[in-house]
Amino acid sequence: MNDGLAEKERRAIKHLKSFEPRDGKGYYLCYSGGKDSDCIRILAALAGVKHDIVHNLTTVDAPETVYYVRSIPNVDISEPEKSMWELIPEKLMPPTRWVRYCCEELKERGGRGRLKITGVRKAESHARAESSDLVKVLGKPKTTQKAAEEMGADYRVTDKGGLVMNMDNDPARRLVEYCYRTIATMINPIIDWSDDDVWEFLHHYSCNANPLYQCGEGRIGCIGCPMQGFKGMKADFAKYPKYRLNYVRAFDRMLKERKRRNLPTSWETGEDVMRWWVGDDPRQITLEDVE
Repeated sequence: MNDGLAEKERRAIKHLKSFEPRDGKGYYLCYSGGKDSDCIRILAALAGVKHDIVHNLTTVDAPETVYYVRSIPNVDISEPEKSMWELIPEKLMPPTRWVRYCCEELKERGGRGRLKITGVRKAESHARAESSDLVKVLGKPKTTQKAAEEMGADYRVTDKGGLVMNMDNDPARRLVEYCYRTIATMINPIIDWSDDDVWEFLHHYSCNANPLYQCGEGRIGCIGCPMQGFKGMKADFAKYPKYRLNYVRAFDRMLKERKRRNLPTSWETGEDVMRWWVGDDPRQITLEDVE
């Protein structure tokens, strides 16, 4: 391991020890089955902090990811109350880049009242770089900012209203202790790691990571996730045709429910919805048409 990465590892372990909850419950480690969550899983073990490793099944995870997560010791696999196939008819529209109800309902659930460890990194995207840091607190801006100012914590507010901090000094630790039981609070120990850092770290600790990476995948996510763009969605459905069929069937049920409620729609079938969803509908129905 190179000296720069060794220093990042040391800092990450220091941060995890510094923010460790004193309520006896320990951290809630958000484990997706991707390379970044493997890093935080290993770091939490190296730090010797108390933590629960939790994987939220989304019902649209790749089979390879499901099998890989099951192979990792001490992972608590949490099933959702509703599957993606149930959410689509209920929400009356497909998930999109702008309306990501699937993330909230399937991926980001759980951990209420717990301090979470995530594998968020600034190198993942410009949006992540702007909206994340070592500590992130999501809550009513006025409440969190008032508490931060009273404690003397050095913070900044993101465009979406979150409060972020880049250090673990005493004011920051006191603010986290004050917030996490009632406000969603995350510790991101590898926030400043590069992709190369992640892979060198995993190789150093003999972690082969999710086999999908070895198949050429650059990211591990839900099958059909709109955030990867039309090309990625189409590639997913070519590889996993049964999931495409399940989406189409869910879209059919969605249209049936829209008609039952006398809601307008320009779509006739689930296949129409699928073509629009992956960018193949020349009419390109707008979200206003959906709503």
